[in-house]
Amino acid sequence: MPQQKALIIGAGVAGIAAAIRLAVKGYAVEVFESNSYAGGKLSEFEQAGYRFDAGPSLFTMPQYVDELFTLAGKDPEQYFSYKKLDVVCHYFYPDGTHLKAYADPDKFAEEVNIQTGESINNIQNYYRNSNRIYDITNHVFLEQSLHRLKTYLSKQTVKSILRLFQIDAFRTMHQANQSFYQDKRLVQFYDRYATYNGSNPYRAPATLNVIPHLEQHFGAYFPDGGMYSITDSLVKLAQDLGVQFHYGQPVEEIVVKGGRAEGLKVKGTLHSADIVVSNMDVWFTYRKLLKNHPRLFPENILKQERSSSALIFYWGVKQQFPQLDLHNIFFSAVYEAEFNAIWKEKTIYHDPTVYLNISSKFKADDAPEGCENWFTMINVPANTGQDWDQLITEARQNIIRKLSAQLGQDIAPLIVNESILDPRSIESKTSSYQGSLYGNSSNSQFAAFLRHANRSSNVSNLYFCGGSVHPGGGIPLALLSAKIVSDWVK
Repeated sequence: MPQQKALIIGAGVAGIAAAIRLAVKGYAVEVFESNSYAGGKLSEFEQAGYRFDAGPSLFTMPQYVDELFTLAGKDPEQYFSYKKLDVVCHYFYPDGTHLKAYADPDKFAEEVNIQTGESINNIQNYYRNSNRIYDITNHVFLEQSLHRLKTYLSKQTVKSILRLFQIDAFRTMHQANQSFYQDKRLVQFYDRYATYNGSNPYRAPATLNVIPHLEQHFGAYFPDGGMYSITDSLVKLAQDLGVQFHYGQPVEEIVVKGGRAEGLKVKGTLHSADIVVSNMDVWFTYRKLLKNHPRLFPENILKQERSSSALIFYWGVKQQFPQLDLHNIFFSAVYEAEFNAIWKEKTIYHDPTVYLNISSKFKADDAPEGCENWFTMINVPANTGQDWDQLITEARQNIIRKLSAQLGQDIAPLIVNESILDPRSIESKTSSYQGSLYGNSSNSQFAAFLRHANRSSNVSNLYFCGGSVHPGGGIPLALLSAKIVSDWVK
């Protein structure tokens, strides 16, 4: 019997993971990527002696990466290594409060108590609640398809359904966080986790308070070669399994005949396949690659509100700041106003919360000696036609003013080179509709149930993975989407 072939659209981390899993199943796998490099958002670049991870910079739940090597019968340490962070992130508040988020939960609770006066008991109760939500949702809602009957027939699912009232879906994250904490700084701290999937804590369900558990319980890590080493190691694994990557080869069409995906058209040539997996944003998959089949469009999904986007300044800085760490957050003074600007006014708040990642703190050769590579990011709305050039100019000034005030030094003269990534370039480089980072937003009670399935209900042998489909965006969930696809495929 001839070997079956799987064709994958896009070499994002989910597409690579899907390729590995299907190769292990015995498929001949080929991946078509429009860019000249793999990784999608999880890519890298250099400028004037500074190296930057272009996209995701927080690494959690490394077991989902290790699992791919183990599945392939390989030793993960031969491909990929990482270290656990003792301090996940440094937080800076406008009132001068400086909070270190220690990985050790007891040490963190003590730090919070010292810096804010919040009781250790409140912190411990919060994490028990976060852990409970994880226990209920993980195996059912994250690791399996919500669009498959057998998911709902398992004992694990039945147990979870009977406990659904405990996942706190009928309050917003902000409302729930206010019920746990008296100190507004702690409420803001936990509201921030909504941004991990591009949502608004004043609208997103409190179910998302599961996210702190993922970070606190499983920890945060730094890959020894930087974030891009995740992509690099997985590509090497895939190639060792026989997967072929075709770079600079944008797919023009998913060829559908008789309700079945028969292959892909690339540069006018048909590449036949037994199955097709799209790692492209589901919006572009339909609007661009299936444009000849409008009856297939799931308009109710394609018209949903998109997640937020990002504005990133990659700065080469000719000085080192010992008070900063790998991950740093500088909070806005009025958090709700910042989210109103993003979600209601579709603009950038004048006092944005700034995330600053400095990988040279752990990987010294990412910057010249005595210097640092600053990945400086703020959350912004998805692109709906705003005047981004003007917004970027204003945001740059506001960010520099904010960081200079917090650090006690004018940082503008220290910036020796700069690159910028905004919602427009995010869309053009990664095919993420409107530059949204996580597909659709999670700003509704049932958003988790409304994401696109990992398998087409109208076209046989057509599957979907990546951050725009179930279970969601971010590296861990993107990897899980590939696992769900593999579970579907015979």
